Amino acid sequence: MGVILALGAAVAYGLSDFVGGVTSRRGSPWPVAVMCALGGLLGAVVVAVVTTGSPSGPDLAWGALAGVGSGLGGAFLYRGLAGGRMGVVAPVSAVGAALLPVVVALATGERPGALVWWGVAAALPGIWLVSREPGEQRQVAAGITDGALAGLGFGLLFAAIGQVPDGAGYWPLAVAQAVGTVSVVVTATALGQGWRPRSGVEVGGGLLAGVLATLAALGFLLSTQTGLMTVAAVLTSLYPAVTVLLAAALLRERVGGGQGVGLACCALCVVLVAAG
Repeated sequence: MGVILALGAAVAYGLSDFVGGVTSRRGSPWPVAVMCALGGLLGAVVVAVVTTGSPSGPDLAWGALAGVGSGLGGAFLYRGLAGGRMGVVAPVSAVGAALLPVVVALATGERPGALVWWGVAAALPGIWLVSREPGEQRQVAAGITDGALAGLGFGLLFAAIGQVPDGAGYWPLAVAQAVGTVSVVVTATALGQGWRPRSGVEVGGGLLAGVLATLAALGFLLSTQTGLMTVAAVLTSLYPAVTVLLAAALLRERVGGGQGVGLACCALCVVLVAAG
């Protein structure tokens, strides 16, 4: 069940990135990022209200820390998008998002089996290759910086939300989304970027992307509560493969040779982790 939930989270994150990316092309990335955060907050509050749970103070604190990571990751990912550095930022951030929770899980005592480790070994190059945009070489150094910071943020999101125990309910997730929303607005303001939406496309697309991101975070949280965080983090971090496949199917974007190899590595990862 943990594997299924993590794969569901990957699909939801992939859909969210696809919707957010398409919307950003038609508008501006920062307003989309803010509306995505608001959509995620609304979705998380609805989930928290209709479900039961008794979160403790530390549970809510983990949620707040996850929100800081979410805001940090989203801010630098969108800065990379705005600066035309996504071909560098996306693979670095995706690999970072997978690695940090694995390190935390190992430090807290998780010991996956050999097949899971082989799956991790297949996932990391797969995530990198799938996320890499063919021919994108602009501002590599700046892209690596943005990507590392985005990966640190998303990895912190995964690692922190994975500490919320079963029975705490989903208010920690709502706290994470609230803090993430504030973080994106503060970061955009600090960088001198306009973040107020100017069109219905930015509002609607951003809100939809945010709701999908909330479903993804919910799937990841449930996956960590029913299985290993190592498995949940690696499988959820395969979400760029979903985005690439959607772009190929719906936008007729060409899948590069490296991306094809990456998709094969991601598929191998799923098989190995599921078998392990």
